[in-house]
Amino acid sequence: MFKTIKEDVDVVFEQDPAARNYLEVILTYSGLHAVWAHRLAHFFFKKKLFFIARVISQISRFFTGIEIHPGAVIGRRFFIDHGMGVVIGETCVIGDNVTLFQGVTLGGTGKENGKRHPTLEDNVLVATGAKVLGSITIGDSSKVGAGSVVLKDVPPHSTVVGIPGKVVIQDGVRVKKDLNHQDLPDPVADICNSMEMKIAELRREVELLKQASKKKEGDAE
Repeated sequence: MFKTIKEDVDVVFEQDPAARNYLEVILTYSGLHAVWAHRLAHFFFKKKLFFIARVISQISRFFTGIEIHPGAVIGRRFFIDHGMGVVIGETCVIGDNVTLFQGVTLGGTGKENGKRHPTLEDNVLVATGAKVLGSITIGDSSKVGAGSVVLKDVPPHSTVVGIPGKVVIQDGVRVKKDLNHQDLPDPVADICNSMEMKIAELRREVELLKQASKKKEGDAE
């Protein structure tokens, strides 16, 4: 237990350059408090003491602004940065060394039964405001860009951006966890640029056809 607590604190220093000392982190980091409260709630949930587990979960939500269902399975070194608005569903499975930013939702897509929430494998990073919905898997060492909505499985070592989320494969190179929110590939913009180029090409062809038609009319006269 104490080893896990120390790991939870140490990962804050690794991921957040604003962290100054242990006392500050332990007393003021709501993401850390939410993780600790969840570990306690999950203990009672596994013992089938569901009411106590939900009470702990709701008290944690009230004080931290982070809602984690006590049934969610969370691995080691889990870090929630600026966690206000984070929601993690009941059947979520989160691996080791996972990082979430504020406003992230790991939710379901309806009233389906069974496994209805995402699985995040090890070393995944989900950026601000992203929504990962349904019983899907985000592969090892992948990133989900800010504001993305992911509805399909993501292969390992990938970056997902856009609505709906589009996967950008990083040529098999391991994705680092220092996500630069404003420097991500934009597949929607790429498609728009491609369409603009195609339209310009079609316009040139139309102009050539017009010129050829006028020339034929002139020759006929």
